[in-house]
Amino acid sequence: MGGFFGAALREDVVFDLFYGTDYHSHLGTRRAGMAVYDREKGFDRAIHNIESSNFRPKFEKDLVKMKGNLGIGCISDYEPQPLIVRSHHGTYAITTVGKINNSKELTDMLFAGNHSHFLEMSGGDINPTEMVASLINQKASIVEGILYAQEVIKGSMTMLIMTPEGIYASRDRWGRTPAILGKKLTGSGYCVCFESFSFLNLGYLFEKELGPGEIDFITPEGYEVVVPPRNDMRICTFLWIYYGFPASSYEGVNVEDMRYGCGTKLAERDLKRGNIHPDCVAGVPDSGVAHAIGYANKSGVPYSRPFVKYTPTWPRSFMPTHQSRRDLIAKMKLIPIHELIGGKRLLLIDDSIVRGTQLRETTEYLYSSGAREVHIRPACPPLVFGCKYLNFSRSDSEQELITRRKMEALEGTNKFSDAILEKYTDPDSDQYHAMLEEIRKELNFTSLHYHRLDDMMDAIDLPSCNLCTYCWSGKE
Repeated sequence: MGGFFGAALREDVVFDLFYGTDYHSHLGTRRAGMAVYDREKGFDRAIHNIESSNFRPKFEKDLVKMKGNLGIGCISDYEPQPLIVRSHHGTYAITTVGKINNSKELTDMLFAGNHSHFLEMSGGDINPTEMVASLINQKASIVEGILYAQEVIKGSMTMLIMTPEGIYASRDRWGRTPAILGKKLTGSGYCVCFESFSFLNLGYLFEKELGPGEIDFITPEGYEVVVPPRNDMRICTFLWIYYGFPASSYEGVNVEDMRYGCGTKLAERDLKRGNIHPDCVAGVPDSGVAHAIGYANKSGVPYSRPFVKYTPTWPRSFMPTHQSRRDLIAKMKLIPIHELIGGKRLLLIDDSIVRGTQLRETTEYLYSSGAREVHIRPACPPLVFGCKYLNFSRSDSEQELITRRKMEALEGTNKFSDAILEKYTDPDSDQYHAMLEEIRKELNFTSLHYHRLDDMMDAIDLPSCNLCTYCWSGKE
């Protein structure tokens, strides 16, 4: 995953760019970068590895050195960016957020067409942002090139392209990720970003959200819609459940408020069941907390914090990148409060269950700290399909998903027909309940009830046709 921030101002942009980009640090763990354009100095860029440190310490020296009235910055999980590209369009800087599923096909096409070349990243991969730039350069203008890239890329791609004249902001064709425009209170320019809260403390007001496939050209004087939005949208629902920052809003729906709604729906289901009587409800920090507050408010079960997250030296939510160490760090960051656990029947809400490793270990130390019962309520339905549109999935293979492993055990094969998959994603089917029971037993939960897809979509309160739910339903 990743995030971006760009600004076009009449004054120097670097301060806003530095802090605006930093406000996206929860979206990536490996690379970050800033690029600026100054009328006298031209383009300048800084890229740093942020695996062992946060954004600000790595870029503080660049904050002093860089200068310009146009700038784009990014937080990235994988590729170094922004890139500065020289082509027949002139020189421009580019940063992207998304996923390219047909990279080999596009590479072969570009090689066959004009003998293009790419710089390999470590591991032999091609930088997706460089791929996007190569596609843009196939056409006579940048706008034509953006439209071409959006058409041929299978996956999704939101991008910022900074030229000496201004910044092109292009939201991906289906609007799977956001792109939001802010206007400086002083009237001195505009910004564009992934997270809507990122400009609030920098003196901007919300101007608008770009629609699916929309391309805007942003300058200090204003912005022009050069390609209007498409009618159809499939914004990623997981943004509200997990990845989005609580202060952010997408399509007018605030993340924190939506999570309260999710917790409310979970509580309503438990109240109907009537056979679960926890002493307290808690959320796995950080993304599970708001869901738990919503549950507590609706159910009347007291909210408590039986464990807290130690953040002074581990502020980032999913580093390091190696999975086994990430699981260990996730466990080490959560500190139990024995006085709130001993003898208690706990109901715990996490944003999701992927492999089950972290939640199993959390449950084990709750029991070892004296908990009588541990009831689990994931804030989304079972994850059955790996995301093919964004780098959101925290598993390298669908077979790593605990749901897939249980389906394989129940079916005796890891090859599933559409009819079988539909059964395991139907919360009213026998197969679904059998899968949940196997998960419950393996992870040693007292009870397990996932959020239903229909309830979750009701909590978002957007037309269901505008929401991407592929990782839960398998339907595009």
